[in-house]
Amino acid sequence: MQNNIARVEHLSHRYTTSWAVNDINFEISNRGVLGLLGSNGAGKSTTMNIMCGVLNQTTGEIWINDINLRKNPKDAKRIIGFLPQVAPLHLDLTIDEYLIHCAYLRLIVPDHIPSALAEVKERCGITQFSKRIIRNLSGGYRQRVGIAQAIIHKPKLVVLDEATNGLDPIQILEVRKLIQEIGEERSVIFSSHILPEVQATCKDIIMIERGKIVFSDSMDVFNNYIKPDNLIVKMDSPPAMQDLKILPGVTKVEKLEEHSFRLQFEDVRHLTQQFIIQSLEGGWQLTEIYLEKSSLDEIFAQLSNSGKKNTN
Repeated sequence: MQNNIARVEHLSHRYTTSWAVNDINFEISNRGVLGLLGSNGAGKSTTMNIMCGVLNQTTGEIWINDINLRKNPKDAKRIIGFLPQVAPLHLDLTIDEYLIHCAYLRLIVPDHIPSALAEVKERCGITQFSKRIIRNLSGGYRQRVGIAQAIIHKPKLVVLDEATNGLDPIQILEVRKLIQEIGEERSVIFSSHILPEVQATCKDIIMIERGKIVFSDSMDVFNNYIKPDNLIVKMDSPPAMQDLKILPGVTKVEKLEEHSFRLQFEDVRHLTQQFIIQSLEGGWQLTEIYLEKSSLDEIFAQLSNSGKKNTN
């Protein structure tokens, strides 16, 4: 029984003299949402465009459902659904007109198009806007239409490039839920430069920076590995800086405001408990305490410097 829907081996791509992707390897399981996380320009879109046959790689091979994409592109593309970073919408068409057009492009049997159209509109929550011109839709609903065209033919692999980019918080939650629902039935690879989006949506994660994979494992492993390294505290009656520096586990103290400090530490749980106890005993009147998580750039630096690379 096949365990993976896609396999990427030694994939590299060069634009003129610079390598956008440099010898990356990964696999995508038959079901679930895989997050491709990276800063802007890291190589995410290049990877996705190559996987969907939009761009020919410089070197390396890709198999989609055991079909070599380079050698048999038509067969491989039939089982892929793709939403690029800029959704390929025909703004002057209605939702129905556009999705019917997409259904024909996806070679759906004409007699099956009405049922496929009804099903995908219901799945994406756009049935009530069927006759509305796409230009008049909000950003969130345009994105839903973009996802609908990617899944109307029921592909085995759905590729979504920055699917929540530019949406407001409510729209992000709605699209995130839709992506997770799709992942319950088929394979989804979802790219983003926003760490919380990948953490909230994906089961597994690949982190890519400067065209190279710096981390590849489950989200659980990632969350255990990447830990915050700062504690932010606010007090109405703070002690002297020196008293904070000598607390067990504290490696550095930085004053942010008159009553606010950043503490670097070795053990978060130990320091937090000790600090709360000490603040009560010392009458520091602690008003706020929270963990400051590393930025995405800092996380990439940690992973790159540690040399940690997990490949499934």
